[in-house]
Amino acid sequence: MGGPGRAARDRGRGAASRVGQVPLPLALGRFNTRVTNRIIGPILVWLPGYGWLRHVGRTSGRRYRTPIQLFRRGDRAVIALTYGERTQWLKNVLAAGTCSFEAPGRGPAIQLDSPEFIHDSSRRLVPWIMRLPLTVLRVSDFLVLRVVP
Repeated sequence: MGGPGRAARDRGRGAASRVGQVPLPLALGRFNTRVTNRIIGPILVWLPGYGWLRHVGRTSGRRYRTPIQLFRRGDRAVIALTYGERTQWLKNVLAAGTCSFEAPGRGPAIQLDSPEFIHDSSRRLVPWIMRLPLTVLRVSDFLVLRVVP
């Protein structure tokens, strides 16, 4: 029932078959952008792994900063997409192909480029301690970027 042709088709589906599936509601993301991030962002970015993701609006050209948790994996940086693939900051970074990450009090900003959307249901792109919370939140999409030397 399926055979080899079906397996090949299923492998090619990836993110396209999940379009619209969002781990956390976008309405919550919009609220966080307008309210929570402005209050908690300046505190949150001082926690280990957190900082400001600096990016440029793809249509406005305006500079933005978004509080985010980033995981370093050698010459790569990984960001869990807790609000899915439809967030404005993600669209901005993908359109520009570059952004930077600044962790206050922890040295200069890190320049990032070559963004790549990756679906990883094993969540092996992040430290083991983060896998359970991301599993509970049903987060298995990530943005992987190259750290510019």
